[in-house]
Amino acid sequence: MIGPDDLWWVLLIKCGVLVVFLLTAFAYLTLAERKISARIQLRYGPNRVGPFGLLQPAADGLKLFFKENVAPAERDKLLYLVGPSLAGGAALLAYAVIPWGTNNWFGREFHWDIAHINVGLLFILGITSLGVYSLFLGGFASNSKYSLLGGLRSSAQLISYEMAVSFALIGVVILSGSLDLENIVGSQHGLWFVVLQPLAFILYFTAAFAETNRLPFDLPEAETELIAGYHTEYSAMRFGLYFLGEYINMVTVCSIATALFLGGWLPLLPWHPFDWIPGPIWFLGKMGVLLFVMIWVRWTLPRLRYDRLMNFGWKVLLPLGLINIVVTGAIVALRA
Repeated sequence: MIGPDDLWWVLLIKCGVLVVFLLTAFAYLTLAERKISARIQLRYGPNRVGPFGLLQPAADGLKLFFKENVAPAERDKLLYLVGPSLAGGAALLAYAVIPWGTNNWFGREFHWDIAHINVGLLFILGITSLGVYSLFLGGFASNSKYSLLGGLRSSAQLISYEMAVSFALIGVVILSGSLDLENIVGSQHGLWFVVLQPLAFILYFTAAFAETNRLPFDLPEAETELIAGYHTEYSAMRFGLYFLGEYINMVTVCSIATALFLGGWLPLLPWHPFDWIPGPIWFLGKMGVLLFVMIWVRWTLPRLRYDRLMNFGWKVLLPLGLINIVVTGAIVALRA
């Protein structure tokens, strides 16, 4: 439910700022990934377009926009368009309830999110679960064996690791007693949940790699096996929507980890000298560190074999998630 103090023009400004932020983050995450991977491989990375290569994302966007749309003749024309549209739309929609902070300006309580709802965590899990449909529809509608195999892999992988993500988050819900993201952040004054729930944080962040199809869990896109997986038959901006969805999902999962485990917009230390730094800056800094780790891991670890990926999800992450729930619930019940 949108807060009663939010005016319609404030909501429009929030929506515009959020879209601009996410699209900018998508553009410069691609540049950051290319720069970081180049340094890992002892290269320079993009440095020709603009100063230090800062205009490279704009050049890539123009290239995708003006490229010819090539599509298989025997495709399902409706579902072929629905797949990438759903990928980009779901990625943008999921971020609507993630808070960056709260302020009291001119007697009004201002929330740094578009919609403040008391079950924001459930909303995010519901919206992000739509991503599996976009990947499967794209793979199925392309009428290509490589795309279909990528779609099937992505469906099995996302469904399997979605349970690990949910189990990891239940421990945080037990400690905070709420599904409201602002209340969860407020419960971490003085002590972040990453200290109280280290196993849940590791489980969540590991499963987040699978949820975003990142190495070492990028089996739906395995270039050496499936050419490009579910988006093999996509080009131009249709491919760009899948690309956008993947990188915005990275921002989303890192933002959720920041809010639920790293204190959200709360300072690094609850000392007076840090009070002058705005909450959104703290949130952005913590999220940036997690994004760097995701890029670092991608260019460091090799891809898992598919059977090992599934075994790891069902036989390792899922039991550990259940153990974490039982232990957390027992400790909270004994202290009550």
